[in-house]
Amino acid sequence: MTFSILNIKYSSPSVHWTSQPDCLAGSPIWGKTEMGVSKNSDIKRLFFIPFKWIILISIIIFLFSCGTKKEEKQAPEKPVQEKKVDEGKEWQEVVSSIAKVVSYDGDRILETGRGFFVAEDLLVTKYSLLNDATNALITPFDENNSYKVTQYVAFDRINDLIILKVEGISKKPVQLFSGVPPTAAKTIYITRPASKTIPLHTGKFLSYSNIQGNKLFKVSNSIRSGLTGIPVFVSNKKAIGLGYTETVDFKLQTLVVPSGFVADLLGKAESPKLLESLKITGNKILSETNSKIKGLLIETDMGNITIRLFNETPAYRDNFIRLTREGYYDSLLVHRVIKGFGIQSGAADTRYATKDDIVGWKGPGYTIPAHIVPKYFHKRGMIGSPRKPDTKNSQRRSDGSQYYIVSGRLYSDPELDELEAENNYKFSAEQRRVYKTIGGAPHLDGSYTVFGEVTSGMDIVDRISKVEVDRNWRPQEDIRVKRITIIE
Repeated sequence: MTFSILNIKYSSPSVHWTSQPDCLAGSPIWGKTEMGVSKNSDIKRLFFIPFKWIILISIIIFLFSCGTKKEEKQAPEKPVQEKKVDEGKEWQEVVSSIAKVVSYDGDRILETGRGFFVAEDLLVTKYSLLNDATNALITPFDENNSYKVTQYVAFDRINDLIILKVEGISKKPVQLFSGVPPTAAKTIYITRPASKTIPLHTGKFLSYSNIQGNKLFKVSNSIRSGLTGIPVFVSNKKAIGLGYTETVDFKLQTLVVPSGFVADLLGKAESPKLLESLKITGNKILSETNSKIKGLLIETDMGNITIRLFNETPAYRDNFIRLTREGYYDSLLVHRVIKGFGIQSGAADTRYATKDDIVGWKGPGYTIPAHIVPKYFHKRGMIGSPRKPDTKNSQRRSDGSQYYIVSGRLYSDPELDELEAENNYKFSAEQRRVYKTIGGAPHLDGSYTVFGEVTSGMDIVDRISKVEVDRNWRPQEDIRVKRITIIE
């Protein structure tokens, strides 16, 4: 009788062992590689049957132990925890170049954040900390003195950056990192030392990607809100940019505005201007200048559209011209097209959008109070401002940058009657005449602000309004606003 167990061949009356495992070589269980009948026949009779099972059990135990060791080797590495360590004088020069930033509107405190010096008397921080400010206090990490700031030399609303002019101070500028750090590179930010110990908060670089319309770095460091604008470094003590925390896709993430944008902005620095000039409203001189502008030219992938803005809605006129001067609208998508209604653009999250991105949700960080002028209604060719629905926006405030152009359709009297009943709104005789002969979007009247009109290029609007769209009304093929320029 002959049978085999794994690589063991057993026969009677003699036993032959083959394929002896290296890890069991020399084991008392295995003995010699070839065995005849045991000299001790009594032992053979006692252990002949159990011996087979001893061998089998031994092999099973061996294989199980090997597998366990393999699993132990593949155990996942524990995530690196953020640390606070003291690097001594090595980071002291960097500490002196970082500062606390507190913004004010007059004497009223607005925001608190951080910034760092990019020249001896120039400090970069987040624009959103100062867009409604008249002044700010800058307190370097290595001093107890605060310096009042009332001027800036450059700002970038798109990347949320501003460079402030700090009088009466001279600091060594932070060196800027060029390019994109390698994945998993160590990232560091510093909080103000309370003693000789310099607190270094470490993490690692995760990615460089398009996040809500901006090119940003992602890092694993945890940055609380009061530290917005803090410089994030790599090991060579060069800053990769300004760090902050924001909720993205329902998850709190730490993001960094890349230092490349800081370097670009520094290269555009001009003579100092008052912070107060950045405020959205209240600049009477600028408003007077804007009232004399003839129009604006919107250049798209499908052709040009010329518009004019109404002086009866000055806040909307000044805001649109302001964003145009900043280049805010350049390269944004026409992200919404609805046949029988119109086309829509101006969303900041479309600048770097890919095909699968859900867009149309990001503005410049502020809204504008509704300003509905009865004589300007939604006839064909009118320009209006979108907003969130009444359930989330009881004051009907408009988005700060988005706009739509009405292509519209013709309406009958019964349809207009139905809209009056639904919206509790009464159309004038002129509105009815226009909607029946020229067309428009009457369902928006009385609820959305109209602030301009197309003076030429409605054929381009009509062409765009007929393109194929997806289920979110985004064109299947991207259509971009190349640029908007002012016609003086």
